[in-house]
Amino acid sequence: MQDVVVNNILRFWQDKMVDSENGGFYGRIDAQEQLHADAEKGAILNARILWSFSAAYRVLKKPEYLEMATRAKDYILDHFIDREYGGVYWSVDYKGQPLDTKKQFYAIGFAIYGMSEYARATGDREALECALQLFDCIEEHALDYQYNGYIEACTREWGTIADMRLSELDANYPKSQNTHLHIIEPYANLLRCLKEFHHAASCSYVPVIGAVLPVEVTVPQETVCRVEAALRNIISIFTDRILNPETHHLDLFFEMDWTRGAGHLESYGHDIECSWLLHEAALVLGDREVLDKVEPIVRMVAKASEKGLRPDGSMIHEANLDTGHVDDDLHWWVQAENVVGWFNLYQYFGDQDALQKAVRCWQYIKDQLIDYENGEWHWSRHPDGTLNTVDDKAGFWKCPYHNSRMCLEIIERTEAM
Repeated sequence: MQDVVVNNILRFWQDKMVDSENGGFYGRIDAQEQLHADAEKGAILNARILWSFSAAYRVLKKPEYLEMATRAKDYILDHFIDREYGGVYWSVDYKGQPLDTKKQFYAIGFAIYGMSEYARATGDREALECALQLFDCIEEHALDYQYNGYIEACTREWGTIADMRLSELDANYPKSQNTHLHIIEPYANLLRCLKEFHHAASCSYVPVIGAVLPVEVTVPQETVCRVEAALRNIISIFTDRILNPETHHLDLFFEMDWTRGAGHLESYGHDIECSWLLHEAALVLGDREVLDKVEPIVRMVAKASEKGLRPDGSMIHEANLDTGHVDDDLHWWVQAENVVGWFNLYQYFGDQDALQKAVRCWQYIKDQLIDYENGEWHWSRHPDGTLNTVDDKAGFWKCPYHNSRMCLEIIERTEAM
């Protein structure tokens, strides 16, 4: 996995996606390996690049990863942060000018994820302060004080927006499992970062940027407590609202009062991804009572996701039980999360069968999804085994995050065992 993350995934982004003319990173390379230098640049893509190279630098200590992470951090600060109203723009044009200025809380969550990981890797105060400011944006503008949970989106000025969807593939509801999943993920990482800094300060340790420039970072305990309380709350939202107690799948779309919307949908990739991210959040929180409540749910959700597994170890995307429609494409991100989810059950619960599921899916990835000739992974294969030649190799949604995270998670987890 280290060879894949270094020589296949990250090398692709280093060699092919750096925009030396207009700054930051190109917005798109299509399935035919054609660069679209004038493609819009999405907040999600850039935040995921920031996270990926920050995490890779933290784990693998390669200076070139710090250079890429810093490039991503600086570009986000210079072009995506809305200096007037706060938050991040959904997209900018290829020259870095604001394009779609709506505030999608999913994207703000990823900016927190990237900035907090950069801070973890480097001790950088600017990145940590940015992550905390974006955390405040979500808590101020997205949190529903009546019914709890987080709404999907606002206008640039934090007003009501009619179309809250992440993409054309999503249903238009005010709350979604997907956005909550990618808020619990950065909140857990931010709390982990704050705890590490708080511990470092108590031990008189001075974090460094690139192991060269010493920068003192002190974290008030009340700041840690605010993030901790938010993480505790969103864990309870998953266990008490998003989890379907009858099926153990995670429902996908909701009205403000948590009435389920869009019918009976099952997303197997999100189920297995959530199983380990929810567990991670509880572990970072460090509350034994919460962990005792979460761990049985982690195993139930993973078990429910087995419905999407195929004999070769791969996992299909999702199904609509009302219409009978099944999206049985084998997406790159689903396979990556499939590996981590099952390995998590092996690591923490000694589940040998789960380990074999992870190994089989890893074999499928190596055989079917990794592009050994051009770098990176293909978007997906169809159920009949043919390659998806329509969706991007790199783009608004195709980023180095799911697959690089899979590799880095397994590297770190095996080292810890």
